[in-house]
Amino acid sequence: MTKDPSALKEEGNKLFKRGDLEGALSCYTSALELSACQDQSAVLYRNRSACYLKLQDYSKAEADATRALETDPGDIKARFRRAQALHMLGKLDQSFLDAQKCAQLEPKNKAFQELLGQLSAQIQQKAVQLSSTDSRVQQMFNLLSNSSAQASDRQKAAQNLVVLSREDAGAEQIFRNDGVKLLQKLLESQQEDFVLPALRTLVGLCTGHQPRIPLCLQTMAIVNDLGMDRLCGVMGSATSAVSLSACHLLQVMFEALTEGMKKDVRGKDEALLPEPSSELRSMLRHLIDMLPASSVSGPGRDSAINLLVKQVPRKSHKNPDNSLSLWVIDQGLKKILEVAGTVPEVTGGPSLTDNTPMSCSVLLSKLYDDLKSDRERENFNKLCEEYIQHHFGSSGLESKLRAIQTVSALLQGPSDVGNRTLEMSGMMEAVISLCASENVTHQQVAIETLIHAAGKAKRASFITANGVALLKDLYKKSENDQIRVRALVGLCKLGSAGGTDFSMKQFAEGSTLKLAKQCRKWLCNDSLPPNSRRWAVEGLAYLTFDADVKEDMVGDTNALQAMFHLAKSEDKTVLFAIGSTLVNCTNSYDVEKPDPQMVELAKYAKQHVPEEHPKDAQPFVEKRLLKLLEAGVVSALVCMVKQESPALTETCKECIARVFLALVDRQEARGTVVAQGGGKALLPLVSESTDVGKIKAAQALAKITITSNPEIAFPGERVYEVVRPLVSLLALECSLLQNFEALMALTNLAGISERIRQKIIKEKAVSKVEGYMFEENDLVRAAATECMCNLVLSPEVQKLYLATDSDRLKLLVLYSGEDDERLRKAAAGTLAVLTGDMPELCTRIPSTTSHWMEILQALLLSESQDLQHRGVVITLNLIQAEKSLAEKLMESEALEILSVLAKGGEASYAPVTRAAQRCLDLALEYGLIKSYEAEANGTSAP
Repeated sequence: MTKDPSALKEEGNKLFKRGDLEGALSCYTSALELSACQDQSAVLYRNRSACYLKLQDYSKAEADATRALETDPGDIKARFRRAQALHMLGKLDQSFLDAQKCAQLEPKNKAFQELLGQLSAQIQQKAVQLSSTDSRVQQMFNLLSNSSAQASDRQKAAQNLVVLSREDAGAEQIFRNDGVKLLQKLLESQQEDFVLPALRTLVGLCTGHQPRIPLCLQTMAIVNDLGMDRLCGVMGSATSAVSLSACHLLQVMFEALTEGMKKDVRGKDEALLPEPSSELRSMLRHLIDMLPASSVSGPGRDSAINLLVKQVPRKSHKNPDNSLSLWVIDQGLKKILEVAGTVPEVTGGPSLTDNTPMSCSVLLSKLYDDLKSDRERENFNKLCEEYIQHHFGSSGLESKLRAIQTVSALLQGPSDVGNRTLEMSGMMEAVISLCASENVTHQQVAIETLIHAAGKAKRASFITANGVALLKDLYKKSENDQIRVRALVGLCKLGSAGGTDFSMKQFAEGSTLKLAKQCRKWLCNDSLPPNSRRWAVEGLAYLTFDADVKEDMVGDTNALQAMFHLAKSEDKTVLFAIGSTLVNCTNSYDVEKPDPQMVELAKYAKQHVPEEHPKDAQPFVEKRLLKLLEAGVVSALVCMVKQESPALTETCKECIARVFLALVDRQEARGTVVAQGGGKALLPLVSESTDVGKIKAAQALAKITITSNPEIAFPGERVYEVVRPLVSLLALECSLLQNFEALMALTNLAGISERIRQKIIKEKAVSKVEGYMFEENDLVRAAATECMCNLVLSPEVQKLYLATDSDRLKLLVLYSGEDDERLRKAAAGTLAVLTGDMPELCTRIPSTTSHWMEILQALLLSESQDLQHRGVVITLNLIQAEKSLAEKLMESEALEILSVLAKGGEASYAPVTRAAQRCLDLALEYGLIKSYEAEANGTSAP
C-alpha cells in the first residue's frame, strides 16, 4: 500500500534510532520517490545521507548531502554530514571548508570544533609531507635525467620512484611535476632495468590512492600522454617480465576506467565530465589489433588475450549490458579466430606460445557465454562458420589445416559452436583422413581435434565405432612419441565414457589400467617436451574416473611428483587436466546417491542402475588423500592458484576449491594445509570461481577457521577477508552443514576483536545469524546462538536488544531454559553479557516470560558449572541493576540457592562462589537479608 512521504519519513526516523539502517534507508528512498515538495525532499536527502554515513558508503553520503544543500544552503546538519563524508573520502580541503562554515554558524558545537581540529592537523601534516616528498621526487627526477650519472645510481632512483608512487603524496607529486614524460623516456630506453621500474611506477599512479582529480581522469591523462601504441608495443616485448608488467599496468588502467564508468565524474566546479567509455573502447581496439600482428611476441599476444578475457565479458549476468562483448565480436572475432587457427609449423602467421591456443579457446568461450539471446548466438555461429568455410573451401592443404585447427579451438571453448562447425560437410572425414597422414604436424592437429570432438556421448559412440581402430593403430605403430601420446589420450577419453559408473565400461577389463600405466610412464619421461607430457595428464584426467586407476596413480610417487612439477611449469594449458585428475583421485566431485526405493524400481523395470566401485568407499578415499598430502599436493595447488593465465578458468578454480575442501575435511590435515599456504590460496577462489567453486572454497575456509587460530591461519589484514565468504554460506541455497560450519567459524572470528565484529556487522551477518537462531536443527540453532553470544560484545549489536517491539530478549530467556545444554550455555552467556553491559535490560527480563524466575533458578541449580556460572552472573547483574529485582530474587528460592553456592565446598567452582557471595553482600547492603552476626545478636541489618 502506498504511504504518505511524511509517514515514511517518520518510520525511517524510528528505524534509524533502533539501528535498522537498511530499513531506514528503504523508507527514505521510498519517501523521496513519492515526495513532491522540494523542502521535504531536502530533509529526506539529509536523513538518507546520515544512513549512508553509518553504512560507510561515503560517496553516496556526500551526494545526498549536496542535494540537500542545493535546496537549503543553510542546512547545517547536511553541511556537517557532507564534511564528514568528504573527510572519509580523503578530500580534506573541501571537508575543511564545510566544517569551517558549520563552526562559524555554531561556534560552541563540540562536534564541529573536533572535526575542524582533526582536519587542520591532517592538512598541516599533508603539507609537510608533500614538501618533503616533493624534494625527494625532484631528486629522483634529476638523477634519472642526468645521463652522465652512474648507471647504478640511476637504477636506484628508478626503484625509489616505484616506492614513492605507492604513497598518496608521492604519486601526486610525480603526476603534477610531469613525471609521466620522464617515465615515457624510460620506456623508450628499452633497457629492462629502467622499463620495469617505469611500468611499476605507472601502476602506482593509476591505483591505490586518492588524487585531487578523480583516478579515472588521471588514468585517462596518462594513457593519452603515453599512447596505447607505445604501451602495446612494450607489452608485445619478447622479454617475459616486461610483457607481464605492461599487462599488469593495462589491467590497472582498465579497472580505473571501468570504475569511473559506474559513477558520475565531476570536477571541482561540480561540472559533469565525459565518461571514460570511449577511452576504454579505444584501448580494447588496440588489444584486438595486437592479436594477429607479426611484430608482437608470443608472451605479448598471450597478455593481450588475457586482458580481453578479464575486461570484456560481464562480471555478473545480473548486469544486463553486454554491449562490450558484442562490440568485440563485431570488431575482432575474425582476428581471434585467425590466432586460434594458426599452426606455426605449417601456416606461418603470428608467433605463439604453448598457452596461446588454450587462451584463445577461453576468450571465445567467455564471449559466447556472455551473449543473451538466440539471435546474438546465431550471429556468433554464423561468423565462425563463414571463417571456417572460407578456409576449408580453399584448394590448399594449409587452408584446410587452419580450418580444422580453428574447429579444434572452438571445441575446447564454446563447444556448441565447435560441434556445429564439425558437422559441416566433409569436416569429420577430413579429420579422420589427416590422422593417417605421414606429416607429423598434420597428424597432431587431426588427432587433437578428434580428442576434443569425443566430448559428447553421441559423438563418442560414433568415434568409438569408426575411430578406435585408427587410434590404436597410431598408438602401436607410430614411431613418434608425440603422436602416440595423443592417440593414447583419444583412447583414454573414449574408454572413460562411462564416468564413475563401474558397470559402464567401453573397453575390456584391465584395458584402462594398461592405458593409465602408459600415461604415467610418459608423464615421468623428461625427454618428452612439456606440451606432450601434458597430454599424458589429459589421459589420466579421463582414466581416473576408474577407482583402480586412482589407486595406482596415488601409489606412484614419481608420477605424482612429475604432475606437480608440471603444475608449477610455464605450460598453463595443463592446469585443468591436473585439477580434474586431483578431483577424481580425491572423489571431490558431487555424487547424488539415488533413493533406494527408486533403485529397486529401476531393477524391477530392468533399467540401468549406476554402480559405485568398491575402491571409491570412504576408507580408500581417506588413504588417497593422505598419500597426496605426503606427496606435496598443497604446494602444487597453491602454485596453480597463483598462475596469471586465461587457462586458469573459473571451472579450473572450482576443481582446485573442491580438492582443498576434500583435504581439509580431515581435521588432522588442516594444519598442514595452512602451513603450506593453503589458507591464503583459498581467498581468491571465493571470489573468482564458479558459483559452486565459491561455495566449496568458502566451506574450506570455514573448516580451517573453526579448528585453527584465525589470526595465525590468516595473519594481518587477511583475517578480515575471510568474513565475507563465511557470511555467503548463510544462505538458503547452502546446505545445513555449510550453514553450521559458517556459524561456527564466525563465532571464532567474532571473539577476536571489535574490528572483526564490525566487519561481520558490515557484511549484514547479524540478521542472518538471528534467522538461524530459529532453525529447527538443534546444532544449527545452538551454533547461531553461540555466534550471537560473541557478536553482542559489540555495542552496535547490543543496541538491537533495546528495541521494545522485538522478541530478541525473550528468545534468549526462553533458550536459557531449554533441554539442549549447548543452546542453554550460549543463550545464558549472551544474557550474562547483555545484562552486564546494559543494566537497563535487566528490568525487562521479568516481562519476557512468567517463567523467568524458574529458568534462572534452574541455571543456578544446574550440575554444569558453566551453566551455574552464567546463572549466578545474570543474577548478580539483576541485583546490581535495580533494588526491586533484588527484592523479587530474595523473596524466592534463589536466596537459599545462592547461600549454598556461596558456602562453596570441595567440588565448588571458585568464580561461582565469589559471584554468589557478591549477590548476598548486595542484598545485605539493600537491607533485604540479615547477616549471620545480626541474626546471632537478634538485630536486623541496617
